[in-house]
Amino acid sequence: MQTLDSAAAYDRAVELATRGRRQILGITGAPGAGKSTYAEQLAAKLAADGHQVALVPMDGYHLAQSVLEDLGLADVKGAPHTFDGYGFVALLKRLKESPDEQIWAPRFDRSIEDSIAASIGVAPSVTLVLTEGNYLLLDEPPWTIVRTLLDQCLYVEVPEPVRHERLEARHRAFGRSPEEAHERTHGSDERNAHLIAATASAADAIIHP
Repeated sequence: MQTLDSAAAYDRAVELATRGRRQILGITGAPGAGKSTYAEQLAAKLAADGHQVALVPMDGYHLAQSVLEDLGLADVKGAPHTFDGYGFVALLKRLKESPDEQIWAPRFDRSIEDSIAASIGVAPSVTLVLTEGNYLLLDEPPWTIVRTLLDQCLYVEVPEPVRHERLEARHRAFGRSPEEAHERTHGSDERNAHLIAATASAADAIIHP
């Protein structure tokens, strides 16, 4: 598996952005790996350098918090079956197959733990879509379709203690007690992390941001 530094990963993104037809670059990794931050920084740098780029995270397809509570799934929020995976696939297909359309995607807002519809605009001028999320490489339906729609996919990896520290801090920042944050980090988050780690070999490259 090839490992890229940030500069090489940026060059790869530029190459995709300048191919002349819209490309989709996936960025995946375990919870707490820093993929969201990395994707945001990459998108900002590309835009600053004059490239037409949009960032469309998978998290916009979280099932609504009220739905998760009704289904008894709130405690495992973030697991594959707590997303509208087929909806995410449909969005990627539209982004790929209808580049001349103005497309609107949902955005997940952590402050309310819910998604907001039609919050992210993807204009026809966009030549590179970045999408980031946990399950871009998962080998089970409907996620297997996602990989076929990505032109390339990078797997973000950091040491496990760093992931745990970030996750516990995130959970505390959004209102969980230290005990709840620890339990979530080492419980459902860690189970998801092991599931995601098993998909790394399907990535085009590993990156350590």
